[in-house]
Order: sequence, then C-alpha cells, then structure tokens
Amino acid sequence: MDSTAIIFYFIATVMIVFSVLAVTSRRILRAAVYLLFALAGTAALYFMIDYYFLAAVQLIVYAGGIVVLIIFSVLLTSHINEKLDKPAWSKIIYTSLTLAAGLVLTLYTIYDHSFVTETSSPANVTVNLIGERMLSYGEGGYVLPFEVISILLLAAMVGAIVIAKRTPPKS
Repeated sequence: MDSTAIIFYFIATVMIVFSVLAVTSRRILRAAVYLLFALAGTAALYFMIDYYFLAAVQLIVYAGGIVVLIIFSVLLTSHINEKLDKPAWSKIIYTSLTLAAGLVLTLYTIYDHSFVTETSSPANVTVNLIGERMLSYGEGGYVLPFEVISILLLAAMVGAIVIAKRTPPKS
C-alpha cells in the first residue's frame, strides 16, 4: 500500500471517529468541536485530490462559518456546562433503522453505479471557470446547489439562535 492510501485511510478514520463523537456527545460544545474536526477532514480529502478551491470553501463556509456560529451561540449562553438529555429508546431505534436504511441505499448505489475514470486533469480548472459554472443557469450550471447552500447557512443560523435563546434547565 502506498503512502497516499495510508494517508487517505487515516483521514477517513479520523473523520468517521469525530463524526460519531459529534453525534453521540452529550456536551454541546464538545459536539461542535468534534464536528469541526470532521469537516476539516473533508477539506483534507479535497486537498489530497488537488481541489484546492473546494477545500478552501469547505474550511471557510463549513468549518469557519457554521461551527464558529454554533460555538459562539453556546459560549454566549449559560448552557456551556449543561449535558443534553439522554434520548429515549424509541428515538434510538428509529435512528438506527434510518441509519441502516441509508447505509443499504448508499452501498447499493455505489456498487450498482459504473464509475468512469475522468481523463482531464484538475489543473485545467480555474477559479474563473468555477465562478462561471457556479452562477450559470444552463447545462452544467450550479445555481441550484449554490442556493441550497445558502439555505443551509440560514438553517444553521436559525439553529444557533434557537440554542442561544433556550431557557436554562431548572436544577
């Protein structure tokens, strides 16, 4: 196994571990920090395949924007030492079933699809070309995903406000 594969498997393992920790942590600040490491791992994978622009966007928009927004909302409230409640068993069962269904669907899609190797080099792609594609409405345009990302950022902001406005638990 060459060094690139070893680095890939290391980054993938780190991403999986921190993703699981982000979802299962009962302390919200720790969950946000775990999410930051999982998103940084995604950016590292983009750097590995020489997509520097996407790696920078991943770090700025997701790691820099959403996670910092969550962390500030937690730090500006008095809920930093609060532990989240344990979920009910029914939620755990429904979540596990949904996870299993998503895993089956993902594996089926991966094994059923015939992947074609691209012969063009990512070095031919410029930031100008990415900008034109991102804002074009024609074939190959990315206006719709660009707008979906803006809705995701809006949802993250609303979620951060909800966390910040929450009333502290009675002790």
